[in-house]
Amino acid sequence: MTAQTLLMAAEEHGAETEGNIILPAPYDLLWSIVIFTIIAVVFARVILPKLQKVLDERAELIQGGIEKAEKAQAEAAAALEEYTAQLTEARAEAARIREDARVEAAQILAEARRRAGTDAERIVETAQRQIDAERHQAVVSLRTEVGTLATDLASRIVGESLADDARQQRVIDAFLTDLESTVKAEG
Repeated sequence: MTAQTLLMAAEEHGAETEGNIILPAPYDLLWSIVIFTIIAVVFARVILPKLQKVLDERAELIQGGIEKAEKAQAEAAAALEEYTAQLTEARAEAARIREDARVEAAQILAEARRRAGTDAERIVETAQRQIDAERHQAVVSLRTEVGTLATDLASRIVGESLADDARQQRVIDAFLTDLESTVKAEG
């Protein structure tokens, strides 16, 4: 059907009914009010309480979630304070441990220096004793060799044997005494 046909049909129908085109017929108005009232009563008695119950449950869930969030936030703040306190305490403990370590290191260093000094003195003392012992041994060995050489030389010069130990010892002592006095006089 075309639009023109529809318009013609509407005009014919409108021509048949005379009345107000803005207000519906009274029977239409009555039935509309009855159906609206039934729908409003069903809505108010059945659907609205269920909807209100669902909305209340949602509100409780949201309120519970907010309370849980606030509680979690309070716990997080308390944990943060505790963590901050522990961190401060740990830093103070670390500083104390570092200071103790510095003091202990200074003590260990002083003890090591004292031991090193003691060891050095002992080594020097031992070396001095060893040098003195070697010097004494060299003097004894030198006296023996010089005495033997002096006796042999004196025997050759004098032409008589100095095999007698007492005589030999006197000659050696006299020679060494003269030698020492000569060295002292030159030095």
